[in-house]
Amino acid sequence: MASYFCPCPRGMEAALAEELGEIALLPGSTLKVHNQVPGGVHCSGALEDSYRVNLHSRIASRVLMRMAAGGYKNENDIYDLTLAQPWEEWFGYDHTIRVDVTAVKSPLKSLEFTTLKIKDAICDRFRDLYSKRPSVNTREPDMRIVGFLDAHQYIVYLDTSGEALFKRGWRDETGDAPLRENLAAGLLRVSGWKPGTPLFDPMCGSGTILCEAAQMVQGIPPGARRQFAFEKFHDFDPTPWLDMKTSIKPNPLPSEPTIFGSDISGDMVAMTRHNLRCAGIMFEVPLKQIEAQQVQAPAAAPGVMLTNPPYGERIGVRGDSTLPEDDLAKSFYSAFGTTLKQRFAGWTVFLFTADLGLPKLLRLKEARKTPFFNGALECRLFRFDMVAGYNRREEAKPKAE
Repeated sequence: MASYFCPCPRGMEAALAEELGEIALLPGSTLKVHNQVPGGVHCSGALEDSYRVNLHSRIASRVLMRMAAGGYKNENDIYDLTLAQPWEEWFGYDHTIRVDVTAVKSPLKSLEFTTLKIKDAICDRFRDLYSKRPSVNTREPDMRIVGFLDAHQYIVYLDTSGEALFKRGWRDETGDAPLRENLAAGLLRVSGWKPGTPLFDPMCGSGTILCEAAQMVQGIPPGARRQFAFEKFHDFDPTPWLDMKTSIKPNPLPSEPTIFGSDISGDMVAMTRHNLRCAGIMFEVPLKQIEAQQVQAPAAAPGVMLTNPPYGERIGVRGDSTLPEDDLAKSFYSAFGTTLKQRFAGWTVFLFTADLGLPKLLRLKEARKTPFFNGALECRLFRFDMVAGYNRREEAKPKAE
């Protein structure tokens, strides 16, 4: 059994722990989910469980396998612990490597120097054993080694994923500010949306939220179309991995559309359509080119609206508005708020934004706000419950004389 750490976008730890709990119930799994910490979830299991999480997790950023942990006082302690690990059991001197270090409250002065010491320790071990050493490739390494330091402890991990897991293997086009796929999947889970419920993204951009949702509806695992670092490990046995992939049973395709999108930009609508095709989606996802403040509810039954609204100059597509940016945002959100009240009774609306004053601009009171990070950017997921009769209540207020 190995110990694993699955990092994720900050704020998504509980959603990831819940998802890992579901993966732990899959046939053949020995995965055990342990504690959540800021930035990820600890778990443990057999080597095959790392394959399973890489294949099925929509929210994890990577699956890191713990090689060793120990106390440290200085960089030499880190070097010694790294040097003592049997790296040659996992990869060879002909593989390329990359080392990354994260630290929280570490007393060490230079993370760059620490990174160098970890790299030196790995290369020195190979040189001692074989008189040859792996070379460094920071862009597309075969193997990634990750060091984590807190005030007292050093943990060194071998990354089983390779490229970050949000890279699903289907995207070749993005908009101006694409949402990462694992963040979009986490937002879908936090919103409580389930396949079969109507979902609408009225500012869909390059379609990340729609592609993630559509893959869930179709039963396509997020890792089905890409390669992983563990496939290059020494003694990698492809049989359980192929068994895992061939045991995937796609869901029946929906007979009626339940996922809908629109965007002000025709280019973005075309890009979303292309991305849905690349993601293997075989059913219809109706898309429209229309301004968000003009949209109508796309389904008879109320559902979930989830969107990452544009900000700043992205609101006026290609900056073609004569209004200043602040006035543009105010007029846009004021009109969009009215649309929500008038046309989306019964819907649950989720807006993911870095603009913490958004409810005020919409003239709506949020039912809940949840903090998340999009990279280093602090954001909120605002939830608005569009109660039936919302607009009629407003109209019923006595008008001032």
